[in-house]
Amino acid sequence: MDENEPYCAAPARPAVVVAGPPYADCVDCGKPTEYGVATPGRVLCPVCEWQDAQRTACSG
Repeated sequence: MDENEPYCAAPARPAVVVAGPPYADCVDCGKPTEYGVATPGRVLCPVCEWQDAQRTACSG
């Protein structure tokens, strides 16, 4: 493994981001996200996105 490569891949974000408004609701807490309602996949608000990244981060 190259020393410049990250050990773990970053959590996935939606591959296709559709601009809002209207904005999609977070699938975890229901608050508005930064993604339009037509964005495919699992969308999270900034807080839940950060918490999800913390849960899935590698412990190096």
